[in-house]
Amino acid sequence: MKEELLQELKEAMRDKDIIRKNTITLLRSAILQVEKDTQKELSDEEIVGIVAKEVKKRKDSIGDYEKAGRDDIIADLNKEIEILSKYLPKQLTVEEIHQLVDGAIKNVGATSPRDMGKVMQDLRAKIAGKADGKVVSEIVKEKLNQ
Repeated sequence: MKEELLQELKEAMRDKDIIRKNTITLLRSAILQVEKDTQKELSDEEIVGIVAKEVKKRKDSIGDYEKAGRDDIIADLNKEIEILSKYLPKQLTVEEIHQLVDGAIKNVGATSPRDMGKVMQDLRAKIAGKADGKVVSEIVKEKLNQ
């Protein structure tokens, strides 16, 4: 995946696509920083986790820019999210998330909202990079409160 990012960066530079170049550069530096901190080379799955974090950061900051009325920045953030999303696996549908949550609740024998941590831990590997944790958490909460 790192090779693919490098090729994308070269292509963005050739095309003079500033936003794409900057987005990929920031992603590559985040990956290199984690590798430096952990002193190991990251697998593609670990890189997908970093990409998901970068997408989440951008989605979270859109709300602040909407309050400030900065449509120019919002447009750039949406383009960055679109660029980063290419590196994420296919996202799960709400129905698929409901099925996974039902399975996890059965696996851990959850019966009340107090078991939410166990359910989320069971789901973590299954949803990594494929679904927004906030959405999954809300679905788990809803099902455990029934």
